[in-house]
Amino acid sequence: MIQKIILAMLAAIIIAAIIFGPKVLRVYKMIHLYDEEKIVYNFLNMNKVFPSTPIQAAINKHSFPSKPFNLPEFYELDDVTYSLEEALEYFRSDGMVVLHQGALVYENYWLGNSADQAHISWSVAKSFLSALIGIAYDEGRIDDLNDPISKYLLDFIGTGYEGVSIKDILQMSSGIEFNEDYADYNSDINRFGRAIAMGTSMRDFAKTLENGREPGTYNHYVSIDTQMLAMLLEEVTGQSITKNLQEKIWNKIGMEHDAYYMVDDTGMEVALGGLNATLRDYAKFGLLYLNNGFWGGEEVVPATWVEASHAIDGDHLKPGVHKDSSNTWGYGYQWWIPGSPDHDFLAAGIYNQYIYVDPVTQVVIAKTSSNHKFNQEREHSKRAHVAMFRAIAKAAGELKEDD
Repeated sequence: MIQKIILAMLAAIIIAAIIFGPKVLRVYKMIHLYDEEKIVYNFLNMNKVFPSTPIQAAINKHSFPSKPFNLPEFYELDDVTYSLEEALEYFRSDGMVVLHQGALVYENYWLGNSADQAHISWSVAKSFLSALIGIAYDEGRIDDLNDPISKYLLDFIGTGYEGVSIKDILQMSSGIEFNEDYADYNSDINRFGRAIAMGTSMRDFAKTLENGREPGTYNHYVSIDTQMLAMLLEEVTGQSITKNLQEKIWNKIGMEHDAYYMVDDTGMEVALGGLNATLRDYAKFGLLYLNNGFWGGEEVVPATWVEASHAIDGDHLKPGVHKDSSNTWGYGYQWWIPGSPDHDFLAAGIYNQYIYVDPVTQVVIAKTSSNHKFNQEREHSKRAHVAMFRAIAKAAGELKEDD
């Protein structure tokens, strides 16, 4: 009898290991994703950590013309001069591409990264999703940005997102209560990561969130807001995020390399931060926005959407420290506006991933990093990167047309 009980218990343990083992392993990998000794490998191999769905390189690949350029030696922050080369090393940069007037003027890789290696973008992915929403809106698939998202996602009636407008969600002003602190193990964003690793769908997770403020009055970063926009895009187009990106952007601007989205167990793309691509292809997306949404004479993203994406149309969206925002940078349609001056803008992801666009100097900078120190010096690293990018843009902007 005892032997049968022991055998039954062993069988139950084996079955549990088969069913839950892979998910437990994913949770373990998620918890240790940013460890100093693992972060570089993980950021270059996210498809070995989580399930993914592929995005194919364009048939007609775009190659940048090139021209010579040397990075400036220094940049300034708070009246202190720093070495640019030392800063790139300090912030654990693993790649950077600089474009000027559409030409490749600088490209370099470190820490095992390379020109054909896909790298996690984190929240840079939000700006890609914004472009897809803009295209769907221009096609008439969304009636009005002031529509509540629950008009299209009926299963969110009775949740924290009921009645929240699409525009407020685009501008991270949904009023949803959310702790985005990656350094806090019990934060909402880390709770989200563990839930997805265990197989909870992002849709179900979003339904657990509550609204604590009047929408449209306070700018507060909520990554799940972007995932709500992804669900909206799927609903109104009848296509996956991957297929939308492939057809509406990837093929049209000549992306050179295969890419991929991380997905949850339902197959839904992690649109809030799961896009993995190469630096040159990130730079192409920045160039698309530098050119007001046009590529080779075709309007790929509506020019009016591009303009609105980095415009500030509310006091709570202005850069600076003030009572109506938890952010020091300003915010548009899933793009950041660092301010002072207000002409440049950027897509930004945690651990120092960036696509920087400066229309004045006609410079685009794409940069990836594996900066394990990010959470301990978040604001400094963000401000330092803007200062570095502006120094590079200023130097590149001084190049002549025929240089």
